[in-house]
Amino acid sequence: MKRFALVNGKIYVERGRFAQALYAEDGVIRLVGHDDEIRSAAGRGAEIFDCEGRTVIPGLNDSHMHLLGVGMEMSQLRLNGARSVGEIVARGRRFLAEHPELCRHGVAGIGWNQDLFDEGEQRLPDRHDLDQISTDVPVIVERVCRHIAAVNTRAIEMLGLGKNSPQYENGEFELEADGFPSGVFKEQAVARASRLIPPKSAAEYEDMFVKAAAYAVAHGLTSVQSNDAGFVPVPVDALMEIVARAHAGGRTALRYRHQTTFRSVGDFEDFLRGGAREKYHDPAAHVEIGPLKLFKDGSLGGRSAQMCRDYRDDPGNRGVETLSNEEMDRFCRAARDAGVQVITHAIGDRAVADTVACYERVMDGGKNPLRHIVNHCQITDRPLLERIAADGLCVAYQPIFLDYDMHIVESRCGAELAGTSYAFGTAAALGIPVGYGTDAPVEDCSPFPCIGAAVTRMDHLGQPEGGWFPQEKVDVETAIDAYTAGSAFLEFHERDKGRLKPGFVADLAVLDRDIFTCPPARIREILPVATVIGGEIVYRR
Repeated sequence: MKRFALVNGKIYVERGRFAQALYAEDGVIRLVGHDDEIRSAAGRGAEIFDCEGRTVIPGLNDSHMHLLGVGMEMSQLRLNGARSVGEIVARGRRFLAEHPELCRHGVAGIGWNQDLFDEGEQRLPDRHDLDQISTDVPVIVERVCRHIAAVNTRAIEMLGLGKNSPQYENGEFELEADGFPSGVFKEQAVARASRLIPPKSAAEYEDMFVKAAAYAVAHGLTSVQSNDAGFVPVPVDALMEIVARAHAGGRTALRYRHQTTFRSVGDFEDFLRGGAREKYHDPAAHVEIGPLKLFKDGSLGGRSAQMCRDYRDDPGNRGVETLSNEEMDRFCRAARDAGVQVITHAIGDRAVADTVACYERVMDGGKNPLRHIVNHCQITDRPLLERIAADGLCVAYQPIFLDYDMHIVESRCGAELAGTSYAFGTAAALGIPVGYGTDAPVEDCSPFPCIGAAVTRMDHLGQPEGGWFPQEKVDVETAIDAYTAGSAFLEFHERDKGRLKPGFVADLAVLDRDIFTCPPARIREILPVATVIGGEIVYRR
């Protein structure tokens, strides 16, 4: 029997209640209380961790991310923070020169954001720009949102595209004046281009996965709900085997719940019949098979989020529907019949409304026993939020998106709609079940900048003073609960995960400062000094 005790801490149990110490046996909390009683219960031979007065919170649980995507990005051309198209080109040329072994079949990059360019033109890169990196191998660099990519001429040629080529289904590529592709790809066209670069070996992907898991644990995450299967360029079964092998081999203890994407309803039904859900669902090894993951629209930054009205700064454009209502209905009916939860990427108000309507059509008796989730749920008005609450639907929010989005929402959607969007406070007041996350690698998976954004509604520079639409702020307890107990509810674990109480798993983070008393603007700087999963110290700084 493995015994573990945590003493001399400020342990967050629930709103208004703290404890000094806790005791766990075989990974499950048995007692929470004062130092003396915990030391007595632990007895000799137990591992004792002295918090030295530090604050302890439940292990953080990212409700939606792409963990292998984080690991893959660590080995790609990284373009976050690029200040111009010219800098993208310069970084690409340098990466190609310094890492020829990674670029034998092409250059893959991610992270640029044209709205943050402050040198030269504020525009999307195109094939002519990327031809300066290479004309011999394909170059594909994805925008930070992953819904837009720029590719070079070689990539266009390899895709067999030319003047007046037909557009892809659920995706598009922009054209130059003569009808030749410009190199700007959107939505499913991005996936087509990305597949030009051959996948890595299973062993290489496993190493990337483990590296990303270590990074997550070092930032206080003990659970992730991750859409890698069907999202990264690895067959679904092969991806699940990689995750299972990493856990079975003891290479990570991070709890992992699959969110799985399929190209067609037929593929989803084949997966259900194939037995993978039973084969790879292994809670004892910290791996579970979770919901079907769907994509309804694009991104706000790329103006491909599906809107009810035209974008104010792009008249005539209402975004991109990446999955028709009819196809979504077929997916959701198949999921309902198999007892499978659904989580749907929906950012624009039209995409959110259509997603809610689809869920309503498949829910039995107007109830939501499968806990279907609206992921992102960014652009909303009050009636739409009230409808979500009345339906008992869940929401996976990424408050860290505000860091950038607050600077573009009003120009895209207008002040009135902006004021009811990213509605963390309203969602909490309406009682909508909410889990927080980061959508990493779209944003860094560290949870504390995300919590800070929810609490302050200010960006990393502390702007605007007082917060952006401050009526939607939440307090620290609400933000932590959304990242722990709320995320656990989304995965049906509210009775054994997300609280530091008897009967719950001993997953926790010991923080380097008190998140409840430090200046709110400093929350984003917090880091754990230790992370514990199942009563085992898996990270210590």
